[in-house]
Amino acid sequence: MDYKESLEYLYRQLPMFSRVGAAAYKPGLDTSLALDAFFSHPHRRFRSIHVAGTNGKGSTSHLLAAMLQAQGYKTALYTSPHLVDFRERMRINGQMIPEEKVVDFVERFRSSGYEGRPSFFELTMMMAFDWFASEQVDYAVIEVGMGGRLDSTNIISPMACVITNISPDHMQFLGSTLPAIAREKAGIMKKGVLVVIGEAEGEVRKVFEEKAAEVGAPAIFAQDDALLSSCRTRGGVLECSSPLLGEFKCALTGDYQRHNINTVLSALKMLRKAGIEISDEAAERGFAEVCPLTGLAGRWMKIADKPLTICDTGHNEAGILSNTAQLRRVAEEKRSDIRMVIGFVADKDLDHILGLVPREAKFYLTNAAIPRALPAADLAKKFEAIGIPYEGVWESVGAAYEAAKAACAENDVLFIGGSTFVVADFLAAIQPA
Repeated sequence: MDYKESLEYLYRQLPMFSRVGAAAYKPGLDTSLALDAFFSHPHRRFRSIHVAGTNGKGSTSHLLAAMLQAQGYKTALYTSPHLVDFRERMRINGQMIPEEKVVDFVERFRSSGYEGRPSFFELTMMMAFDWFASEQVDYAVIEVGMGGRLDSTNIISPMACVITNISPDHMQFLGSTLPAIAREKAGIMKKGVLVVIGEAEGEVRKVFEEKAAEVGAPAIFAQDDALLSSCRTRGGVLECSSPLLGEFKCALTGDYQRHNINTVLSALKMLRKAGIEISDEAAERGFAEVCPLTGLAGRWMKIADKPLTICDTGHNEAGILSNTAQLRRVAEEKRSDIRMVIGFVADKDLDHILGLVPREAKFYLTNAAIPRALPAADLAKKFEAIGIPYEGVWESVGAAYEAAKAACAENDVLFIGGSTFVVADFLAAIQPA
């Protein structure tokens, strides 16, 4: 098999949640544990940090990996989903897994005689762990795929855990209330393993406190630490101040990143207490250079200045609310119009989500090129049903973007998002051939 054939095997022969949705959801650890034993427990050969949460877990994972990498550790990073290239899911020191390593793993698995049928996520996770172990990494930052308690990644025995926050998302799988979702996320807590919780109030905080006490996990609530004193956007970066690091800059400029930064600062403090050396200089470089160090993309990512073009993968209530507020503020400062290239997956609660978008925007409706995407024509019917006007319907993200760009005045704000997969198609469309 060549690389293309190996990918086709992963995509077509094994269910992939991000493409098909609920039909591929397979909770439980039995298959992951069996695979782990079959491959001789690769995760036991490196130290790991486990990151869960509804929003911000990707940014948090990348920031922590960037700091460890800047300190000089051989650092692995496992995240999902990918945007453009499957290999984005697993990196060592920012470099994606080589194509030949993907081919080698798929061939070894297919010829191994393994009798189970793992999901796309389970097998991809094992590929990452197998590669990390073979490369003898010092640390691996492992992002949870969905939930926590029953997520495939929960077979690891991490040295530390981070849970960023809880908000409504994937409620058909994780529970219909925030405390129920919190219980699933809290499932990554383990005896004696330090855990930082970014944001939690009321009943959600109580869930985390009770679970930490039940399993004997020392818990720190980042919001109590308040390690981010101030933060403002200037010159295309966030200028931050902290009693832990002093003055530093962060390359991630989405409004929501302020919460992630405070969580990461608390995690940095925790990791230092656990005996991991991370200098102030390494931490500052991790914040300032996270994108080139780790390959992070799609988080309030500026593509162009004229018109100001931004894409962002925020797709649930908290993400849409934050993006809407920031878009309105930027447009008000520029005295400009907002144009939005937008699409969603079919299993999203759009009746609620569409109530959060900026109605004053000019909308260009589209869909990502995955089976799970809501067809743009169906999205148009949703807009019409609740009385939101739109500029038109396009069957590809690239075509919708070109139409929106052509209509923009130089001073307008052009946003691409609504779904991770819309951003993925957009980034693929603008890449040089």
